[in-house]
Amino acid sequence: MQYINVGYGNIVVADRIISIISPGAAPIKRMIQEAKQSNLVIDATTGRKTRAVIVMDTGHLVLSAIQPETVISRTKNHREIIDKEDD
Repeated sequence: MQYINVGYGNIVVADRIISIISPGAAPIKRMIQEAKQSNLVIDATTGRKTRAVIVMDTGHLVLSAIQPETVISRTKNHREIIDKEDD
């Protein structure tokens, strides 16, 4: 199992990530509110501004204080490591 750092010492399982999105749009804000009501939000911002929303295959939303591009970059690095291991 590989992990991705989503900021400030918080990690998620890389293979469980479905998407990484920016929280600014109204539909995403509604999605976060609905997930909060269903207890499916994991707040990994440690009190900082939410800059990325990570959608997991379990239906959970992980709120991160780092930019989506940074999370994507870390995910790409993870994929490259997996590809090298498979060779």
